Amino acid sequence: MADAENYLDLPLEEVLGDRFGRYSKYIIQERALPDARDGLKPVQRRILYAMNEEKNTHDKNFRKSAKTVGTVIGNYHPHGDSSVYDAMVRLSQDWKVRSSLVEMHGNNGSIDGDPPAAMRYTEARLSSIASEMLRDIGKETVDFIPNFDDTITEPVVLPAKYPNLLVNGSTGISAGYATDIPPHNLAEVIDAVIMKIDKPSTTVDKLMEVMSGPDFPTGGIIQGIDGIRKAYETGKGKIVVRGKAAVEDIRGGRQQIVIDEIPYDVNKAHMVKKIDELRIDRKVEGIAEVRDETDRTGLRVVIELKKEANSEGILNYLYKNTDLQVTYNFNMVAIQDKTPKLLSLPQILDSYITHQKEVVTRQTVYDLNKAKDRAHIVEGLIKAVSILDELIGTIRASKDKQDAKQRIIAKYEFSEAQSEAIVMLQLYRLTNTDVTSLEQEAEELKKRINEYETLLSSENKLLQHIKKELRQIKKSFADKRRTVIENDIEELTFNIEVTVASEDVVVSATKDGYVKRTSTRSYSASNGEDPGMKEDDHLVGLFELNTTDHILLFTNKGQYIYLPVHELPDIRWKDIGHHISNLVSIGKDELIIQSIPVRTFEDGEYLVFFTRNGMVKRSELSLYKAQRYSKALIALNLKGDDEVMNVFQTNGHCDVFIASNKGFGLWYHESEISIVGQRAAGVKAIKLKADEHVVSGQVFDELAEPSIVVVTQRGAAKRMKLNEFEKSSRANRGLIMLRELKTKAHRIKGLYTIHEHDTIYFRTSKGEKHSIFPLELSTSDRYSNGSFVIDSDNQGEVTEVWKEPVYDKPFEE
Repeated sequence: MADAENYLDLPLEEVLGDRFGRYSKYIIQERALPDARDGLKPVQRRILYAMNEEKNTHDKNFRKSAKTVGTVIGNYHPHGDSSVYDAMVRLSQDWKVRSSLVEMHGNNGSIDGDPPAAMRYTEARLSSIASEMLRDIGKETVDFIPNFDDTITEPVVLPAKYPNLLVNGSTGISAGYATDIPPHNLAEVIDAVIMKIDKPSTTVDKLMEVMSGPDFPTGGIIQGIDGIRKAYETGKGKIVVRGKAAVEDIRGGRQQIVIDEIPYDVNKAHMVKKIDELRIDRKVEGIAEVRDETDRTGLRVVIELKKEANSEGILNYLYKNTDLQVTYNFNMVAIQDKTPKLLSLPQILDSYITHQKEVVTRQTVYDLNKAKDRAHIVEGLIKAVSILDELIGTIRASKDKQDAKQRIIAKYEFSEAQSEAIVMLQLYRLTNTDVTSLEQEAEELKKRINEYETLLSSENKLLQHIKKELRQIKKSFADKRRTVIENDIEELTFNIEVTVASEDVVVSATKDGYVKRTSTRSYSASNGEDPGMKEDDHLVGLFELNTTDHILLFTNKGQYIYLPVHELPDIRWKDIGHHISNLVSIGKDELIIQSIPVRTFEDGEYLVFFTRNGMVKRSELSLYKAQRYSKALIALNLKGDDEVMNVFQTNGHCDVFIASNKGFGLWYHESEISIVGQRAAGVKAIKLKADEHVVSGQVFDELAEPSIVVVTQRGAAKRMKLNEFEKSSRANRGLIMLRELKTKAHRIKGLYTIHEHDTIYFRTSKGEKHSIFPLELSTSDRYSNGSFVIDSDNQGEVTEVWKEPVYDKPFEE
């Protein structure tokens, strides 16, 4: 433990914070974010510099990529070879960068996300525009720093004779910062730089007159000019990018959608696969076939449609649900003054202009010094030629080169540099012609020195020079804009028919929560047999609907389930359906008490709910249209142990009839029930005594006079005419409809309003199931207990009563 004092006892969070802070700084400055001046990340800059140093330029032959990667790793970038090669490949991919900085022979990947060939197989060289990034780097235009092992130096930034950050964009994720700068059109960016040089206070709106927005290498269409403006003003903004698609007519009166441009940074193979999956899973109807016909002539994806398919609707669906349309989020973060900053367009342009001013100034200072040095030598040589014979004599009399130099300096007043040039002079330079060429060179140098000094003395001249260089690059490298820009983001609309094949089906739902849709053929073949279901279960709905309709299932716990018919499982009539819990999450002991089919959620339609504790609620049907329906939704607010007994759809012109277990019935018009919101609890329906509850609420047309049927727990049934009752108002006690007995009093187990073909079923405590055809019962008055259908002493008391739903076509005209 002699070295114990050398160890620091530090809290973990302090150590972690410190180390992660250092790591983050490194990642931010040295890896993931581009420099605001040349738009390059360190690895990209090192690749370009290494290739330039190795003379691996556009005017020479291609060279193995592995050699370049080796040079970069060995000299500048001590990281894995794959990270260097991947960065190099990306610089050559013309679907990722607007102006490729590297040219590559061999497989350099594809827009389908295929990997490039290994670096031992591919060859690369700098592209001609990359030489503009590096032009004059040898003229001390930028600072150099030692490399990682102090053996050589590397540049901090490249001279970047064009605004590469905007032209090629950048994307990266570092610690705490991410960047997304889209590519732009070279000509437009240069025009914007020139505009900013001419008028430094120019606005984003003015700049957008020459630089309208991003220009992706993959073309496509940008929507949302406001998003571009916001991004240029603040550095952050959102635009919509969509592929270019057209609808074409083909043989047999059919159509096809042809995509020849896709959004930037979208993997074409994934996009085509997703579109085909939509076809296979029948998420969208009308697609016959999806083909990728891309070849060396260009990108082409064909979506062949079925006859009479809605091409516009399908295209809109594809825009909305696949990568044929994506949102692009600007996040223009770059390193400025060694710090990551969110930059606006004017700030990026200013950063570039400042960099160019420095580069051109340093380049001019370098050229000026070189010219001055050369002028000094030329001046010495001209003077030497004029006293040539004496000079030769002096040199011949000298001992060696050093002695000769000393004598020349002492005798003729030449400088050190001039005397060096004189003694190194080759004999052929002493011809007559050479004197004239030296004088011409002296003249030329004088002129150049003058130009350089003027350039350095006037900022205006300096800026003119920068503009001239930019215009030259624009002339050499500019190309046409590929991306079209549209002002507004289009609202994508399509009918449900696009996504669902319109087909008539039979939909059934049971009390225990089993639902299914069945083809009309399977239903017809059953010859009226009961559907497949469990023994103690029964139907709560049986409808012939279209796959484009919806069905609402209401539970006894006050929730409802919203189901598009086309999402129901397609199951044969004889088989048990899927349990509702396979489609949405629902409570274990919830029962389905009612199913209501809906085609359109129109105004003027209502839902009326009756609860066990005597509440009634009326709400507009349109409130129950759901956007998200992965779980059961609240239909009404139940208090305490209350539960829903019945739910009905009404049109505002109905009567309601409510019955309690003790035999009280109350009849009034639905207008007495005030209309409330979806989650409200409702109002009092009927006045109840202690240990009394509502057995049933019924709804019928105000002009109809249905019969009323009750079944008691002792197995008695009776039918009454509606005119046995008086119409009253809400929250009253109602009228009695059973004769009170002192022993074994009758209690109502079920009450229904009935029509011609209705059948009433009930089950006893011994599990027996019985049916009644109510119209076969003679009518009774309110004061009788009806006639016994079963002997409850032997067969058990009645536990459950229900009315079997008749096969209904609710939307038939």
